[in-house]
Amino acid sequence: MTADQLYHDPELAQFYDAENEWTDGLEYCRRLAAPCASVLDLGCGTGLFAATLAQEGHCTVAGADPAAAMLDIARVRSGGHLVRWLPADARTLRLDERFDLIVLTGHAFQVFLTRDDQAAVLRTIASHLRPGERFIFDSRNPLVEEWKEWTPEQSQRTLAHPQLGAIEAWNDVSRDAASGVVSYDSYYRVKASGRLYSARSPIAFPAQGQLAELLQEAGLRATSWLGGWDERPCTADAPEIIVMGTLRT
Repeated sequence: MTADQLYHDPELAQFYDAENEWTDGLEYCRRLAAPCASVLDLGCGTGLFAATLAQEGHCTVAGADPAAAMLDIARVRSGGHLVRWLPADARTLRLDERFDLIVLTGHAFQVFLTRDDQAAVLRTIASHLRPGERFIFDSRNPLVEEWKEWTPEQSQRTLAHPQLGAIEAWNDVSRDAASGVVSYDSYYRVKASGRLYSARSPIAFPAQGQLAELLQEAGLRATSWLGGWDERPCTADAPEIIVMGTLRT
């Protein structure tokens, strides 16, 4: 799996927070973390969730991500000094400790394109989860075919960057029918200067049945399948596949 420049290139990583503010998913995970003494945020990105949680002071927080450019942003954000940041890949991370909650949000699971990679991530979760405690991750429902909306015409938006000002942003997309992998292009044009930044990002759309098989093989058990962060059921027309579970005994 090659490094995605959208996250690894500092010039592109700087747009992440402008695109991704506090979400319903992060708020949901924040409530899950309330009774926990320790939390591992896999694929923590720029660290908004991990730093926010650490500032609340009721648990220790570790955030893992392979992208140095994202962790550089995470370290200097408010609360960042309270988090243990780990420059690590979710497929291979191995710590000699276990956590009360493991989260993998923001559709980070979808950057793992093959079954082997997805299985490796779930084994990492199983290796670090305290018995009786919970994990949660999300993935877009392939049956909804959300990628069809990621066209230049439908994805036009304006972002506010703290230094660069207004940013015109849009996407384009293609899909490999054989593998089901979707590749989307992200474009950011600075209105003041006209400078254009771009990157291509491949992501997978595993089906619920595939995820269920992978969980079992990793020694994990799903306790609930949600179709959205509003706790709607995971039906064919639900936008999300959100898996919450524990170790299989």
